[in-house]
Amino acid sequence: MGAVPSSPGHSEARPAETAEYLVGTFVGEKSFPVGSDFWQKLLELPLNLRWPADRVREACQLFARNNSCTRHLAKILIHLAQCLQECMSVSGAPSSTYVKASNAAYISSVFLKHLIENAQSNSVEELYLSLNDSEPIPPNFVIDQNVENLVMHNVLKFIGLVDVSPNTSGLHQELLNFLFVAMSTQLLYGPTPGPADMNPFIDAAMTRESSLVTMVVQRLLLNYITRPRISLNVGSYPPFGEAGQPGVLQRVGSAAANLVLLPFNYLVSSSGQGVRNPLAECSLHVLLILNYYRKCNLADESITDRSDDSGTSDSLSKSFVENPYCKALENMRDIDLDRVDFEKNAHNPSVVRLPFASLFDTLGRCLTGETAALLLYSLLHGNSDFLEYVLVRTDVDTLLMPILETLYNTSRRSSNHIYILLIILLILSQDSSFNASIHKMILASVPWYQEHLLHQTSLGSLMVIILIRTVKYNLSKLKDLYLHTTCLATLANMAPHVHRLSPYASQRLVSLFYMLSRKYNKLAERIDEKRGKGGLVVENDLALDMSAELHIYADFLRIVLEILNAILTYALPRNPEVVYAIMHRQEVFQPFKSHPRFNELIENIFLVLDHFNSRIDAQKEDGEWSVEKVLQLIISICRSWRGEGMKMFTQLHFSYEQESHPEEFFTPYIWRLTFSQCGYSFDASAIILFPPDLPLVKLESEDGEKTTGHENGELEKRHAVLLDV
Repeated sequence: MGAVPSSPGHSEARPAETAEYLVGTFVGEKSFPVGSDFWQKLLELPLNLRWPADRVREACQLFARNNSCTRHLAKILIHLAQCLQECMSVSGAPSSTYVKASNAAYISSVFLKHLIENAQSNSVEELYLSLNDSEPIPPNFVIDQNVENLVMHNVLKFIGLVDVSPNTSGLHQELLNFLFVAMSTQLLYGPTPGPADMNPFIDAAMTRESSLVTMVVQRLLLNYITRPRISLNVGSYPPFGEAGQPGVLQRVGSAAANLVLLPFNYLVSSSGQGVRNPLAECSLHVLLILNYYRKCNLADESITDRSDDSGTSDSLSKSFVENPYCKALENMRDIDLDRVDFEKNAHNPSVVRLPFASLFDTLGRCLTGETAALLLYSLLHGNSDFLEYVLVRTDVDTLLMPILETLYNTSRRSSNHIYILLIILLILSQDSSFNASIHKMILASVPWYQEHLLHQTSLGSLMVIILIRTVKYNLSKLKDLYLHTTCLATLANMAPHVHRLSPYASQRLVSLFYMLSRKYNKLAERIDEKRGKGGLVVENDLALDMSAELHIYADFLRIVLEILNAILTYALPRNPEVVYAIMHRQEVFQPFKSHPRFNELIENIFLVLDHFNSRIDAQKEDGEWSVEKVLQLIISICRSWRGEGMKMFTQLHFSYEQESHPEEFFTPYIWRLTFSQCGYSFDASAIILFPPDLPLVKLESEDGEKTTGHENGELEKRHAVLLDV
């Protein structure tokens, strides 16, 4: 497939021959001016074709060799911008206009992607996004000096301005696909942004005016909320096929020119929950990529050495250009609560206004997915209005139940997904009204919880049960310190507000202390054995690791004791089941009564034990005590509890603080999800942003063993839980 010396006559040539000639000419050596009729013919192809993969690769290679002279990439991008302008300027534009725009977006995506993933120097000059000085420009053709600015402006303007309808949905999808390709230059650099990184298209997106950014963010979120269907008869719906099919050039629908060229192979997986909606999912992925993009100030170039892989200390001193998409998401307002202000300021498009109720409900339906969790995290952490809205909802179980069910299935989820959900719970637990309200919401049943029948259990009790279960599951290998800390921090925030904790949740809480104490004691015994008679420990790596692990378990034990103390100090009369659980297993606390690290906290527990034991012993009972009789007596004693002699410790309050460079985690994470969920593929050997050989998710075999996966070391280094006292 290459440049063809002469064009077949359109009246006598078969459609396949016409397409063969036009595509061959596009990738060939001959340069066609922007105003040539060739471009119209190329963009009007209405054919169904299947070409072998080797011919497609040959076409991409020919294009890469010839583009420096022909500048056909820049020219087709110019035509894409012009086609989109025509679509926006003409009310009720004919379908042929959308066909040309769709073709231009798709063909641009195919060959731009090949150039990006085969870049030799990571230099924007390799794309040749400009015209030769001698290029003739039609008189009526206005061209921006910067092609990437021109095309990104019109792509984003179409997405933000044009409603999604049966006539436009296919083009909307194709433009989202184009954005994935255009922004994939991020894959060629490491997770720490540097001033030498070349991301021309996404940088162009960052310089758009605030009104356009607002429209784009609003449209992408509306796509996610409304989940519009794509018409197969109009526009360029991504074709689906089996991996390894020989046919790689294929068109879907007679009205759309959708050239499926490997390696740009769009496959939509059916592994997600429910029916997948490509337009909604791709809209959310594009929004997240834009939201977490960071560009270094050029002034920082002198302090950054790109050849130094460590880069940690340097990255701390970097400054970044303000991200308008992040700012727009942070400033988003609820249109339903702000309707009066909206009507008065309808002319001011600087603020994204969406129905928070619809967004809340959509998130509740989709939170088993990782991108939905990322969006919820981004909104709760960055948008104070949305956080406040969630906290005042009386049906917060809409969000909490899918979160807790996902945490229950930890073994089948990625560690990053689990940690994002735990951070969400930590953020919510920072609010005292949230902690109080979840104990007032009673769940008739929890059918997905298999270990114990949960009947008429409060949402707060279920949250305690799931958090403890998550800690126990992960403590078996102690590979994620921050995950355990986040769970315990959330429990500590909840503790003073606990109300009628269920018997099972109370038992689990005491059982957690027992499990931690056993691990702590075993480690202490091993260290004592190594000390031997001399009382010294050899300072080798193993000894240091054991000492560090012992310290970690001591910290965990102290937090659990703090949790129990907070319940006993501030909420004992409302929690007789906690008192009963402590009395039932009081022997587990005895070994720590004289421990210098825990004795103050243990004193309060034994003060409670002594008070209740003495009053129960004072009761004369014929026969054996039953559980019901003991519990009834505890309830009675709780009514008269005054807490005399209890030491009042300052309430622990844990808060979440995002690392100053969150993009170092989120950018690789979002791109990995994009590959998994949006069918986007990229040459693995060209990816620098993250190790491409690591699988995205952890899987669980039938016997419960994880068969594949990766640890979330990146995540551990980029998030912090702070303790306010």
